Amino acid sequence: MINYEALFRISYGLYVVSSGTSETGNGYISNTVFQVTSDPPRFAACCHKENHTAGLIGNTGSFAVSVLDKDATSALIGTFGYKSGKEVNKMEGMDITYGETGVPIVMNETIAFLECRVIETIDVGTHLMFIGELVRAELLDEAKEPLTYLHYRKVRKGIAPKNAPTYIDESKRTKEQEPSFARNECSVCGYIYDDEKEEVRFEELPENWHCPVCGAAKEEFKKL
Repeated sequence: MINYEALFRISYGLYVVSSGTSETGNGYISNTVFQVTSDPPRFAACCHKENHTAGLIGNTGSFAVSVLDKDATSALIGTFGYKSGKEVNKMEGMDITYGETGVPIVMNETIAFLECRVIETIDVGTHLMFIGELVRAELLDEAKEPLTYLHYRKVRKGIAPKNAPTYIDESKRTKEQEPSFARNECSVCGYIYDDEKEEVRFEELPENWHCPVCGAAKEEFKKL
């Protein structure tokens, strides 16, 4: 038996992993970036095979990791977490710098960044795990705290996208007692607006209200 609630007790950060060039740059929100060795320092980053960035990392042999500020905006998370680089240019309008390997590094709401050169790629099923050796690391703001997946879920009520390694189908989770208040789910990112926990009922929100996680319009919500 698997109690999927136990999986939420594993701690993660929240990052933008990017790759490509000045012409083909792209990135995605990731909560599976971790250090695997100390000498030399090497990091692993998981990416769904269908993600546009997976192909870019394969082509360039490099990737960058932007460590997000705890107060990173929903607009930034919505752009890199819930939009496809195959359909939109995520880098347009962003503050981008280029690393020693030439990959774009997202500087918006970033408190530190890493740049890695891929030394090994491991096929783990739905995802590829890129093992990269660190070539550059910069601390941009030592006073600010990094955004964690726990804070994203508990405080900001964020949900992992379906391509994330930590995505869990709601049907597999322990079902709670049916709530007496209305609950509306964002069809873009999965955020749930629960009338019982909010001061204003969903139906009373203004029509120009947007999802606090991904910025989707009110009309993109469906009643559960």
